[in-house]
Amino acid sequence: MQQVALSWLVYRLSDSAFILGLVGFSSQIPTFILLPFAGVLIDRLNKHRIIITTQVLLMIQAFLLTILVFTDLINIRLVILLNVFSGFVNGFDLPARQSFMVEIVEKREDLSNAIALNSSVFNGARLVGPLVAGIVIAVVDEGMCFLINGISYFAVIIALLVMKIKPIMEQEKSHILKDLKEGFNYTFSFIPIRAILLLLALISLVGMPYTVLMPVFAKEILHGGPHTLGFLMGAVGVGALCGAVYLASRKSILGLAKVIVFAASSLGIGLILFSLSTTLILSLLMLLITGASMMIQMASSNTILQTIVEDKMRGRVMSFYTMAFMGMAPFGSLIAGSLASKIGASNTLIIGGICCITGALIFARQLPLFKKHIRPIYEKMGIIPEIAQGIQTASNLRVPPR
Repeated sequence: MQQVALSWLVYRLSDSAFILGLVGFSSQIPTFILLPFAGVLIDRLNKHRIIITTQVLLMIQAFLLTILVFTDLINIRLVILLNVFSGFVNGFDLPARQSFMVEIVEKREDLSNAIALNSSVFNGARLVGPLVAGIVIAVVDEGMCFLINGISYFAVIIALLVMKIKPIMEQEKSHILKDLKEGFNYTFSFIPIRAILLLLALISLVGMPYTVLMPVFAKEILHGGPHTLGFLMGAVGVGALCGAVYLASRKSILGLAKVIVFAASSLGIGLILFSLSTTLILSLLMLLITGASMMIQMASSNTILQTIVEDKMRGRVMSFYTMAFMGMAPFGSLIAGSLASKIGASNTLIIGGICCITGALIFARQLPLFKKHIRPIYEKMGIIPEIAQGIQTASNLRVPPR
């Protein structure tokens, strides 16, 4: 609700696609800068406490937005300032939550389903939130959305406080720059991790910024208002929820690399067709495809990374994952806003869609190397059924009879 309300507020105050991109940039560039260092600290500190702290800070930001809107003191500069603040907080919150997932899922074979189910809950909120936000903005104003968001954090924080987490042995501390270099070398010297992150970075740069331009499509192309924006963002949420349910229903992690190729390609196609649409029904249908593709590509990448990464490197790798997924988005928002103001929002999305398809084709050429490097890890973990069964059989044969 806050994301939709904030984008509509900015567009109402500025009536500018460029300002929309600039505000998106301001909220995400601090995350991009902070993430590599945050990953090192997350590997050293208690992730549970980090997440509680970040949720409290984000709650404060929501209440500040509420007060500024209700008192009619809000302006673009204050929005940018509060977005920068939330960007720094998210620099710790996002990788901490990604890494924390492994600590609360006891069996590694359940991890892919847990990630998908987590995405289902997240996208259920993305489905309901924008629809409700559109109605609330039309009936009251954007400030009510910020107030509801601020109040909702109380439930989140209470839930985190009552969780009972097994203590994790802290790692031996060394120089932060040494740990950062070690994490960088580990991440980008392993071909599967590097390929996944580079594709994710490309998608975030040229694919994700379509959300920043949604108010332009809602108002200028589809000739609607805040309720139209709510429907458009809600369609993205429905698609993402469907994608998450599909991933949760999968019984194995095997074949996810091919799924990533398909998802990135369909994302590009969905963006191109959405940009050409002038009717609400067709636009909603294309956003369903776009939302599902984005979720499948993101969650599949997350699942593979969480499965193959070493535990001692998890925080650093997931910080690079978050950097690729969220950190590249500010540059994409700025580029999309600038391009849209010059060549139009539709042409901007067409270019982004073509880049997504191109990236998927390049990634597909890496699949033989994926099999070569990841298969030994899957065999060791018993993820490949026939290998696991063979190991168990051999183990049983070695056990002497009683």
